[in-house]
Amino acid sequence: MNDSYKELLVKKEQKMTAKLLKTVCLTIAVIAGFLTLTIMNAFCLAAAVIFGLLTYFINQWTDVEYEYLYLDREITIDKIMAKMKRKRMVTLQIDKMEILAPASSHQLDSYQRREVKTLDYSAGHDVDDMKLYVMYYGAARSIF
Repeated sequence: MNDSYKELLVKKEQKMTAKLLKTVCLTIAVIAGFLTLTIMNAFCLAAAVIFGLLTYFINQWTDVEYEYLYLDREITIDKIMAKMKRKRMVTLQIDKMEILAPASSHQLDSYQRREVKTLDYSAGHDVDDMKLYVMYYGAARSIF
């Protein structure tokens, strides 16, 4: 058996607006919960529940990791949300790939003018010791 295997897990960078929104919602939920306990108001209870749920869902949507798996001439990309849910994003055959190069490479210059669908499976920035790569695969451009 002569299979090649490589696995990489990269955490996506959270935007400042997402961090701020999560902090504001959590603060409002805690304050509303405290007010519910002190003055026993149904409005405060509803606000605590709503903002608590909103904080939970914002955390689910913004805490994202990508798992890249190379196994036997096939690249599989999975999206892991809040370390709880895994979703298979794409499976790519190396034989059908046109080019794979770092995003800053001059080898991609001839591909830049193409009208293709862009799929972004990246951390949103260059990670330490890892570069941002671009792949042209059929009618799509994948970034990871």
